[in-house]
Amino acid sequence: MTRIIAVANQKGGVGKTTTVVNLGASLAVHDKDVLVVDLDPQANATSGLGRSQAGLGGMYALMSGSRPLDELVVKTEVEGLDLVPGSTDLAGLETELAVQDGREYFLDKALRGRVEKYSYVLIDCPPSLGLLTVNGLVAADGVMLTVQSEYYALEGLSHLLQTIARVRSAWNRRLLLFGVVVTMYDSRLKLNREVFEEARAHLGEALFKTTIPRNVKLSEAPSHGKPAILYDPFSKGAGSYLSLAREVIER
Repeated sequence: MTRIIAVANQKGGVGKTTTVVNLGASLAVHDKDVLVVDLDPQANATSGLGRSQAGLGGMYALMSGSRPLDELVVKTEVEGLDLVPGSTDLAGLETELAVQDGREYFLDKALRGRVEKYSYVLIDCPPSLGLLTVNGLVAADGVMLTVQSEYYALEGLSHLLQTIARVRSAWNRRLLLFGVVVTMYDSRLKLNREVFEEARAHLGEALFKTTIPRNVKLSEAPSHGKPAILYDPFSKGAGSYLSLAREVIER
């Protein structure tokens, strides 16, 4: 069965795209077929996987309905990991969709019945709660939230959970919280440890045991167009995403 997971956070710079790229690669290393859908107009997941923006031929074409999914999927350097490239044109598409009926369902309609060959579809949502993110949540079976290990992030988490509840109520009753992963974690810092413990107290089993550390190799890898598992497979960052992938598979 295909699992469609939207990776989301309304705040930027919290490891959302890093998680999509590296989790996708790590799942592929575990012999899973994975599709990354780059729904973010910044298209960082696309460049992070070594591909160029597709302009009107990638996610724009998929969301607008001008071309089907199978014509837009491209291979990546990681065997078993495919990509639908994003582009800055998506920002304009959000305005175009806003005046159309059923605007929340465009991505859902584009994916349903066309992704069965994949074990996982990871949707990289924009750092906002706009129409593109709503499309990602409506198309998904579950949501993975990335949360930076600081107190302000925990406050933002409550707003995200409220958004998920609204989307479930209005458009997608199958949508569940798949899990929350703490990013940019440094176990040497008391504050980071306290935030993790508080998150665990509130979230219970929804919080992944694996934390994603601050890691130079994770920061460097996107500039080389590679996930960490290819850039430096022995780095702490690569190891953390392999561990997270095992948790995802177990769920």
